Amino acid sequence: MRKKVDERIRTLIENGVKTRHRSFFVIIGDKSRDQIVNLHYMLSKSVIKSRPNVLWCYRDKLELSSHKKKRAKQVKKLMHRGLLDPEKADPLSLFLETAGITYCQYKDSERILGNTFGMCILQDFEALTPNLLARTIETVEGGGLIILLLRSLSSLTSLYTMVMDVHERFRTESHSIATGRFNERFLLSLASCESCIVMDDELNILPISSHMKSVTPVPVKEDSEGLSEAERDLKDLKEKLKDDFPVGPLIKKCCTFDQSKAVITFLDAILDKTLRSTVALLAGRGRGKSAALGLAVAGAVAAGYSNIFVTAPSPENLKTLFEFVSKGFDMLEYKEHLDYDIVRSSNPELKKVTIRINIYKQHRQTIQYIQPHEHKKLSQVELLVVDEAAAIPLPIVKSLLGPYLVFLSSTVNGYEGTGRSLSLKLIKQLEEQSLATTKNTDTVSSGRLFKPIDLKEAIRYASGDPVESWLNNLLCLDIENSIPGINRLPPTDECDLYYVNRDTLFSYHKDSELFLQRMMALYVASHYKNSPNDLQLLADAPAHHLFVLLGPVNESRNQLPDILCVIQICLEGKISKSSAMRSLSNGQQPSGDQIPWKFCEQFQDKDFPSLSGARIVRIATHPNAMKLGYGSKAIELLKRYFEGQFTPISEVDVENDPEPPQQLKITEAAKNVSLLEENIKPRSDLPPLLVHLSERRPEKLHYMGVSFGLTLDLFRFWRRHKFAPFYICEIPNSVTGEHTCMMLKPLETDDIEVDGNDEFGFFGPYYRAFRSSFARLLCSPSFNTMECKLAMSILDPKLNFADVDPSSTISPGIYDDIIKSPISMNRLSAYVNNLAAYHLISDLKLPLAYLYFQEKLPVTLSHAQATVLLCMGLQNQDVSYTEKMVNLERQQIMSFYMKIMRKFHKYLDSVSTKEFTATLPPVKEVDLKPHPISVDEDLDEAAKKVKDEFKAQSEGLMNPEFLQRYAIADKDADFESALQNGSGKIPSGGVISVKSSKRKAEKYLKPKGKIEKNKDGSSSKSSKKKKRSS
Repeated sequence: MRKKVDERIRTLIENGVKTRHRSFFVIIGDKSRDQIVNLHYMLSKSVIKSRPNVLWCYRDKLELSSHKKKRAKQVKKLMHRGLLDPEKADPLSLFLETAGITYCQYKDSERILGNTFGMCILQDFEALTPNLLARTIETVEGGGLIILLLRSLSSLTSLYTMVMDVHERFRTESHSIATGRFNERFLLSLASCESCIVMDDELNILPISSHMKSVTPVPVKEDSEGLSEAERDLKDLKEKLKDDFPVGPLIKKCCTFDQSKAVITFLDAILDKTLRSTVALLAGRGRGKSAALGLAVAGAVAAGYSNIFVTAPSPENLKTLFEFVSKGFDMLEYKEHLDYDIVRSSNPELKKVTIRINIYKQHRQTIQYIQPHEHKKLSQVELLVVDEAAAIPLPIVKSLLGPYLVFLSSTVNGYEGTGRSLSLKLIKQLEEQSLATTKNTDTVSSGRLFKPIDLKEAIRYASGDPVESWLNNLLCLDIENSIPGINRLPPTDECDLYYVNRDTLFSYHKDSELFLQRMMALYVASHYKNSPNDLQLLADAPAHHLFVLLGPVNESRNQLPDILCVIQICLEGKISKSSAMRSLSNGQQPSGDQIPWKFCEQFQDKDFPSLSGARIVRIATHPNAMKLGYGSKAIELLKRYFEGQFTPISEVDVENDPEPPQQLKITEAAKNVSLLEENIKPRSDLPPLLVHLSERRPEKLHYMGVSFGLTLDLFRFWRRHKFAPFYICEIPNSVTGEHTCMMLKPLETDDIEVDGNDEFGFFGPYYRAFRSSFARLLCSPSFNTMECKLAMSILDPKLNFADVDPSSTISPGIYDDIIKSPISMNRLSAYVNNLAAYHLISDLKLPLAYLYFQEKLPVTLSHAQATVLLCMGLQNQDVSYTEKMVNLERQQIMSFYMKIMRKFHKYLDSVSTKEFTATLPPVKEVDLKPHPISVDEDLDEAAKKVKDEFKAQSEGLMNPEFLQRYAIADKDADFESALQNGSGKIPSGGVISVKSSKRKAEKYLKPKGKIEKNKDGSSSKSSKKKKRSS
């Protein structure tokens, strides 16, 4: 049965073709596929050129008939014979076989970047994400159609409770109910899109599209030649430069005035031929970036460049670029197969995309595709073109830059999640280098010049496209310039932290939308990685919450307060012990709960996941209020809030959720209303948008945590707020090139008994274990090139040991590898005595540095000395690397190194001496007590004893009996004879010798029974009578 199509549908399509604006159709019903054919037919009738090509996106299955191939063969046979009756044939089958459809699964949507289609069909609404929505819609050219297919719905509001595929990643063990706030806002926003029609599968327009009550044909403003104002400017420029080669022929292919100026800027850099320029083309989707690059590459070939390399995330992204290189060759009168050849990929997955063009007209020239990570192949390059640079990891983009001409093209507004990273980090760095070059005239010849280009005018569609405005508002994309100024910067003491109710924030009320746009603008301006998917996470994830720091609120003035700071947190933990044990045994981590699972894996602790905590996902401060303490104030207030300082403890200790989610009653009210009668509008019974912390019951938490890309400034910021690290990923992030760092701060709670002397409470032992392991990892390839300031901040070593007793830190055995090796100690001694070079102790610097940073070597060092020790010791680098890192002269570094080793040697030598002394036998202790008598008395007693002995000896000598033995009797003659022998004189010695006639025994014979004195004064009695021998 035929039915007349509503004229508003046909008029909307025709108006879109005339104004080069896109049209958006949402078709609800199980037979919505059948209407695709009719819409495509109406579009084909309206456009002047050939039939528009179609992009069909789906999740995993097209759900077409299983006899598709068989039916296709039959249709082709009938068409070939001329026997096909369109009335009897299935229109959808005919459309599928003849429309030239490009099928693409959502997971492979990156392949369509840089391509243009006349119609885009999106099915499987449950699988759609904001990223996919932006990526697919922006491939449609002006005048084209976007068709969103939905299954039969009893009510449009049932989208509010529809379970999306992405919700599975939002659920955790303790937060399992996701709320479809994003779908609610999406549906309500359709009413604000001027070129959107919501209809059923019979093309009946639904009441939500009430703004389409009357659609009238629009006139197009044209001059006498049928040109608009923008087209007139472009034509004048082409006429002005038509005689300039190669600029004139190339800009004839430009479609907008902005694009022509971009091509001229590229060609200026090419013709300069100094190869020291970097030109960056930044714009939103559909601005003709790839086409401008293709024309510029053709101009480079005409200028004589021999080696031109182009790169992109995938060769398929360069389809438009190579297409416009060929068009540029046509304008320069190059002939394919005569002047150049096109080489296509043999990989079936790439579908014969162009990967190289060889040119022979002037001399051998090449345009070659390389993969982004193949930067080592750029040794002979003269021009490097990087298309879709936002989709390439930032470190890889930096590695591609070099001493040659570089053209960059990137999509901003965060479509790929890295556009802001490129513009904020790389572009800023290039601008600073260019300014330094222009200021220093001595280095102009060798410095790099940077030229930014910004395209505002869309090339796929005309300016003022309603679908573009709707998409930008829905996904908060084009808001980087919408950050409002701050009327007054209040002191931090006057600021308060407020809880943001997400039901009200995403309700699509006028004030809520303005507040959301301002808040997301702070995200875009303050954080490098942003994507539309962040908005859905913020809206639907059950564990996420928002807080804003506001100045004093003047309730008398009916306006939104200035947002000074935004904090997004995610509640984590409350995981059962059985789940933790299962995760440890399987070696797999469930999605969500980042900090508990990572902590559990890092320390093999099955009890920590049961604790509850809050992970700070993002903290964004207003650009005009940076580094004024607002972020610190917000964190301090958040900490006090979760510690229960704003609410009595009795109100904190509850088992139920602090704020049970409100059930949506609007779906129940719409059950009895058909789609053709249902009127959708924002809810009215909503709670206040902002709630003061004193009016909301906090969750009971044990800790606060944060996960971020590790940089020096961010780490120091969190360290100032008493957060301590427990995990740093060894593999850098593929997008930012930074290592993921997780930090934790325990909160004051009565649930866990802790040592009051430990600053980090229950987290103290884990923090010390992390520092020990990280010190060992600094010599690994992952961290041995880490900035020394950052590494010092992470280790946070104790440098001053003046108040520490060295003997108290000595543990037996920790120095055995060094001090018990005579060779090691001798080499260390030789170095510190200037008898050997520092290379001799290269094997000792790592263990010595590790001992020092573990506070096992209590030696006081300056900060500069400790930094040198970290670079040369823990990171195991040479002097040249250390010289660059610490910005000191080589001689000064070696002086520091010598002083460090001398202190270490002195300490180790003392330890060795003490250990050797301990092996000696113990010395007996002598108990020295005072004498019982004085010195004078002791001397008098000794003198008396000596006198008595002398007196006794004197008496014995004077005894006649004793002297009798020396008597000379009856020997006068002998005496005289002795004198005469001496001439009558006594010898000078006074001694003469007279021979005695007595025997020796007789001289000493004592009478029997006589008592005689001994020499010592004692007496003895002879018991025997000695006989004289005869």
